[in-house]
Amino acid sequence: MNLKLLSLAVSGILTIGVTASATAVVTTSPVPPSTDLTEFNSVFKSVHPAGAIAQNVEEQTNIRVYERASPAVVTVDTDKSNGSGTIISPDGMVLTNAHVVSAGGTVTIILSDGRKVPADVIGFGEEGLDLAVVKMRGQNNLPTIPLARPGSVKVGQQAFAIGNPFGRFQGTFTVGIVSRIDQQRGLIQTDAAINPGNSGGPLLNSSGELIGVNTSIFTRGQGGGNIGISFAISVDKVPTFLTAVREGRAPRVTQRRSPFGSKSPEKLALNGPAVSGKLTNQSSVLPADNSFFDLYSFEGKAGQRITIEMKSQEIDSYLILLGPNQRQIAQDDDGAGNNNARITVSLPADGTYTLLANSNEARQSGAYTLELKATTPTEPTRAILQEEGALVAGGAVLPSDKSLYREYTFEGRAGQSVAISLESGDFDPYVALFGPNGRLVAENDDASDSTKNAFLSVTLPATGRYRVIVNAYDASGRGRYTLTIR
Repeated sequence: MNLKLLSLAVSGILTIGVTASATAVVTTSPVPPSTDLTEFNSVFKSVHPAGAIAQNVEEQTNIRVYERASPAVVTVDTDKSNGSGTIISPDGMVLTNAHVVSAGGTVTIILSDGRKVPADVIGFGEEGLDLAVVKMRGQNNLPTIPLARPGSVKVGQQAFAIGNPFGRFQGTFTVGIVSRIDQQRGLIQTDAAINPGNSGGPLLNSSGELIGVNTSIFTRGQGGGNIGISFAISVDKVPTFLTAVREGRAPRVTQRRSPFGSKSPEKLALNGPAVSGKLTNQSSVLPADNSFFDLYSFEGKAGQRITIEMKSQEIDSYLILLGPNQRQIAQDDDGAGNNNARITVSLPADGTYTLLANSNEARQSGAYTLELKATTPTEPTRAILQEEGALVAGGAVLPSDKSLYREYTFEGRAGQSVAISLESGDFDPYVALFGPNGRLVAENDDASDSTKNAFLSVTLPATGRYRVIVNAYDASGRGRYTLTIR
């Protein structure tokens, strides 16, 4: 199953989906004390002299770019979401994505040295341009990143990204190349590793100049991890927008429209008759793969179990379900067989859910039917695992942020649907699921805007042993919790 475009904002809206702030379990393999690195390096260079020289030149470029640019890369925190940004003026103007600061008003900027500064949103892009500028209060003589010359970006040139992936790793530096340029949409495609939380951060050239604003990724896997296909808004789009901001012509509030375009979603009735639709070149277009989609919505209740089916003899059906806070709940390609899609989930919260009736491939046109049903289990849902525990001082901590965690495992089978809930009245829970191959399958911080409890509804990709990480959102989290897997 190929999962599609996900947001880079930790809790914001991008083009179709979002990912909550994430934590990965990090293991290290320290060098034994007896290892003589000086001797190792001298031997390596004598065996691979040309490679070592080339590596040294490349490393020096990486170091130079990072040292020049990183002081001007910030985290943008809005309480409900966070992303990254670039300081573009000494008095504190920060360029970021509109979806990161979509609520407008006051946000918090976290500088590279850890200082927190209040800032005001002073301008949004128009006509769907996912750019915004915030202005820090009372600042001067700040480091900045210059803009590259419009039209200067070439496929094959080196590309460097700096940002705060998953809202937990500020100042992360990744390297790649410009893989493709989409002139029509003003997007730069790169294989530099970009993940949720990098939204709004800079994509740079080897001179440390901004060539793009990171905005979205194309991914496989519920967790939204990077697979080498990422997108940035080209620098070509930036100067005109900044001129409008500086002249006071840019909107001060974001246009309250759907992140999927101007079309309002069609309402779906639970247990109603099947709805007929047709994807055409007049449908909305998913930027990640140029596939068409129609937009639907329905009202759901927390704990309600539903099944959505999309059937067609003309296209390869694809479904994408988002929750009331626009976070991704599930996606499916061929779950109903014969190019038909099916999602069966337990809803995590009360509210309005958004559904994209999509195709698996670009620009497929054809008719389909869509049906939403309440699922009544033939037998009570059995708990795979139900544990009560506590995160206490002295327990295991993640090296990345020193937050406490505990680990549980269970056996799962390919295609099995599981719901994982992590509840606590003492701390802000975070839950992550890793597959049999050790890769992140899904993660969640807040099930909805009204609760800090974490929830996942996942179709397991493979048969084998799965690991569930029970974690606190930050290093201060301590207390009791209940973990339930059904």
